[in-house]
Amino acid sequence: MFILNANEPEELAVYLRQQQWLQEDETIVSLSKPGEGNMNCVLRVETETRSFIVKQSRDYVEKYPQVAAPAERAITEGAFYNKIATSKKVQDAMPVLMGTDVVNNLIALEDLGKTNDYAVLYGLDQKISEGELLELVVYLNGLHTDFEKTVTDEELSNKAMRALNYEHVFEYPFKEDNGFNLDVVQEGLQALAMPFKQNKELKEKISELGTLYLSNGKYLLHGDFYPGSWLKTDAGIKIIDPEFCFYGMREFDLGVFIAHLYLTQQDASTVAFIKEHYKSFDDLNFTILNGFIGTEIMRRLIGLAQLPLKMDLNTKVALLAFAQKLITE
Repeated sequence: MFILNANEPEELAVYLRQQQWLQEDETIVSLSKPGEGNMNCVLRVETETRSFIVKQSRDYVEKYPQVAAPAERAITEGAFYNKIATSKKVQDAMPVLMGTDVVNNLIALEDLGKTNDYAVLYGLDQKISEGELLELVVYLNGLHTDFEKTVTDEELSNKAMRALNYEHVFEYPFKEDNGFNLDVVQEGLQALAMPFKQNKELKEKISELGTLYLSNGKYLLHGDFYPGSWLKTDAGIKIIDPEFCFYGMREFDLGVFIAHLYLTQQDASTVAFIKEHYKSFDDLNFTILNGFIGTEIMRRLIGLAQLPLKMDLNTKVALLAFAQKLITE
């Protein structure tokens, strides 16, 4: 099996030529990491005339090798890119797929340039503009509308990745003793989290939401629609990393989206803006939507998938109480 390695450019060049992703007269002049990704090994390949991205998934999380993960997730991501290529408005907001290598769990993608994602919002001192919000909502409108099914099936069910995400979203954060001391993140956070971890009614509601997340649905979802998946480019916002994609309930994509507006302390008007511009918003199940919003807020505050939030404990406990209310009422 070919192993992607930034320290072996000559071996990579041979591999890329075999895949016909690199021309015979092209030479790799630079290899670099395009960002601080967690899940996969990702490299930017630069030649004298162009650049592109190669991404390989392994049977573990790249940043946390002790955490097992489905090895074929990059191939699922490639299938997603193939699927959305038929919708111009969705494809225009994402990189173009150059090729897929099923044997080595590796894909090649268009390079969107040396850009930054929207994780800067977690500093809590920046506001997202209405123009940026509209781009994000237009993307979800296209994704959820253009690929809607009349009946559910197993296409892009992505069950192994959903099982992994289910554990980290709906189970792990709410275990009283999960082996992760939250005081390592912020002194006092462990004690602050305990009443929520011990709330049986809350945990039952979250378990029900988890069951809904694991069920197949009619709508194609990005599956991880948060600021780390949004890139700020000269051509507008581009969306990346759909490896958690699946056909499910659109309330999940929207729930994650809105949760991070609350987590980044955006103005209340941003949520109202989404309600106004997302197609058929009134047709959503608001109990489920609010449940997904609340669960995402809570798991980001007291789970393993921590954010670089510049937030004090008083604000966190208020946000946790708000999230609990969204889930239980």
